[in-house]
Amino acid sequence: MSPARFFVVAVMCQLGLLPATGGALPLSDPFPQAADAYWLSVDGAPRWARHPGQSLPPASLTKLMTALLVLEHGQLQQVVRVSASATRESGSRLGLRPGEKMRAAELLAAMALKSANDACHALAEQVATSEQNFVALMNRRALALGLHDTHFTNACGHDHPQHRSSARDLATLAEFVLRRPEFARLVAQVEIVLYDASATRRYAITNSNELVGRYPGAIGVKTGYTRQAGKCLIALAKRDNRRVLLVLLNAPDRWWTASTMLDRAFAEAAPVQASRHAP
Repeated sequence: MSPARFFVVAVMCQLGLLPATGGALPLSDPFPQAADAYWLSVDGAPRWARHPGQSLPPASLTKLMTALLVLEHGQLQQVVRVSASATRESGSRLGLRPGEKMRAAELLAAMALKSANDACHALAEQVATSEQNFVALMNRRALALGLHDTHFTNACGHDHPQHRSSARDLATLAEFVLRRPEFARLVAQVEIVLYDASATRRYAITNSNELVGRYPGAIGVKTGYTRQAGKCLIALAKRDNRRVLLVLLNAPDRWWTASTMLDRAFAEAAPVQASRHAP
């Protein structure tokens, strides 16, 4: 088995996508009112879940797949010419102009932190020449990652009857994209300043994830909201050598809910003690 294939299988087993020997253990649901669906893991091992395999609108959590494909495509220093169709995107936007040029890395930052749909659309066109072609890549990558509850119809997360994912799939996707150090560093930023390719336009970006910079140990990952999806969040935090990943789908009070769930997860997870060797 190739190293890449081994990693896919290992993560899928950890997240309950493949049955463990003797069957997967049921996960407890101590927060039944927190969200329509959620998934929480500690150090990669599933801890709590509610409707983990239910396909729901993921809103801008979709952009994790867009980011993964952009990073796998590479060429982050390539200058992208923003199309008129990208500037017509609705929802959260950076305010790009038709014909404006920006490096792919700057567009990725705008998409990851501000959830800018115009930047997202421009990146999709950079990778695959059109959003339609890019969506086909998204669905092929989802299949390769074993995201069986997931189907994409657009690159940015707009509502559509067939645009769906699950809390479990999104946890798996988050773990994959966070393996990219440049993405992990990016989503841990509170603020960032971006410039167009000519350095004549300046964009000051604040991370839409309100946990970063406020919740102790928060280092990512992504927010999302649409009318159908409600308030969504993937949160990652580290404390005392413990790492907690939380996915919330349609969580009306996502910041308070996430803080409460993360606090309890850390409280129940005993700190990892560094090994000591006898003298």
